[in-house]
Amino acid sequence: MSFGDEHGYGGDSGRTDESFGGTGQTRTRLPDGRSGDMYGGPRRPARGSRSLITVVGVVVLLIAAIAFANRGGGDDEASGGGGKGASSGPGADPTTATGVKPVTGKNGAIPSGFAQTEQGAASAAANYAVALGSDGMFNAASRQDIIRATHDPATADGLLSSLDKAYSPNFFKNVGLNEDGSTPSGLTFVSRTMPVGTKVTDLSGDAATVEVWSTGLVGLAGEGSTKPVSSTWFTITEKLKWIGGDWKIASSSQSEGPTPVNGDNRASSADEIAKAVQGYGGFTYAR
Repeated sequence: MSFGDEHGYGGDSGRTDESFGGTGQTRTRLPDGRSGDMYGGPRRPARGSRSLITVVGVVVLLIAAIAFANRGGGDDEASGGGGKGASSGPGADPTTATGVKPVTGKNGAIPSGFAQTEQGAASAAANYAVALGSDGMFNAASRQDIIRATHDPATADGLLSSLDKAYSPNFFKNVGLNEDGSTPSGLTFVSRTMPVGTKVTDLSGDAATVEVWSTGLVGLAGEGSTKPVSSTWFTITEKLKWIGGDWKIASSSQSEGPTPVNGDNRASSADEIAKAVQGYGGFTYAR
């Protein structure tokens, strides 16, 4: 989701719509007394359409701004152990696989049935971030399905009401869509969130807090696009509650970065990006 800058839950809205926390660059004192960037330059070139909003961010940021702090499936074996209890302690998950199979259950199109463990909370948070940063958030019907599948029922109705107002004709226009949220003819709308890593910062009984470091894509691919697909980096913090045998989001917030230095890759053509989006699917994130 982006759980994109469209409005946190997608949209140009949420992420300030654009700033999700400071970028705080680290500077190193050079031998000759000059102060320079440790990477030799700005972290990223200035983007003229920064207000473009990264769908993924919008979704989450909007949710946070809305103050909604106050997205049942497989068996225990398939869901990573099923029973209660935490692992040795909160922290970043190692990059090596645990050997536990991904969940097999689904709530609509969203994975469900996560274990009430540190690993289960991390997997749930990552999958929910993907759903909340997806292009499905730009359609009223699918947005409702996503929110109800990932959130605490106590917050879902209020959040949906706020999101319906946020996804306004003017908002759609700002991100390059038609006023009804549909994609202009000949173009492909892109809104994806890809988790890079997770960190469980708190786990206690029926509650958990998980940070999901992610990168996202948002924009319109195709010849003549005035909102080309661009990438962004952000961290989503999800406060989860164990409800009805699964983890659900009680509240979430988003901050910018950590952002790596841009590489030397050649930017692909609009046609290449459109074909990639149409040809490559997403993943179920589980440890």
